[in-house]
Amino acid sequence: MNIISYNVRGLGRGVKWPAIRRLVNEHHVDMLCLQETKKENVEKSMCQALWGDTEISWEAYPASNAAGGIICIWNDRHFKVESRITGAGFILLIGKWRQETQPVHVNIYSPCNLQNKRILWDSVKQLKDQNPGGYWCILGDFNNIRSPAERLGSCQRGSMDGSIREFNEWIADMEVEEVPSVGKRFTWSRSNGTTKSKLDRFLVSPEWISKWPGSSQHTLHRN
Repeated sequence: MNIISYNVRGLGRGVKWPAIRRLVNEHHVDMLCLQETKKENVEKSMCQALWGDTEISWEAYPASNAAGGIICIWNDRHFKVESRITGAGFILLIGKWRQETQPVHVNIYSPCNLQNKRILWDSVKQLKDQNPGGYWCILGDFNNIRSPAERLGSCQRGSMDGSIREFNEWIADMEVEEVPSVGKRFTWSRSNGTTKSKLDRFLVSPEWISKWPGSSQHTLHRN
């Protein structure tokens, strides 16, 4: 199962649509999870253009005042969604993968503000409590680091420490673990390269690891 998580920083047409389509084709993607689309309205024709095929399904959570926004697009031949839940900052999909397993995918775009992060974390935790066990994969842009080593060039030490602690506590409460990383160390950087962070990640349940023990996350170069 190949999943791409991509903070697009605005899904204007331009060169982004064909760039995303190339990613889908080159990496034989089964599911595409986009964050920060800045799109208040999402149509099927746009999702088909991004994927490069008509045989897809999709779910979206709209942007508000051109901020935020999430989209999930997937190969309808491989993943059959049986239920879906959307909320502020997340899309949850439950379905059958190739008629065998029943994974739970959660695409997340977290706010920067710690109080709003807590609201998002609590919402997802409640959903996990309602569906304990199973093949969980929680992915996306969490806008949070897990240790000071995941940030370069920032001086916000005090507030950072509290956020790190609460984020790691939430991960432990969710009973998920981070998939091993391959490639670039950081997933976000300023255009001048002075500040870099690892904000994007894949978190999976022990059941997921048992089913797909070779799971890994690869940080690709931005176009």
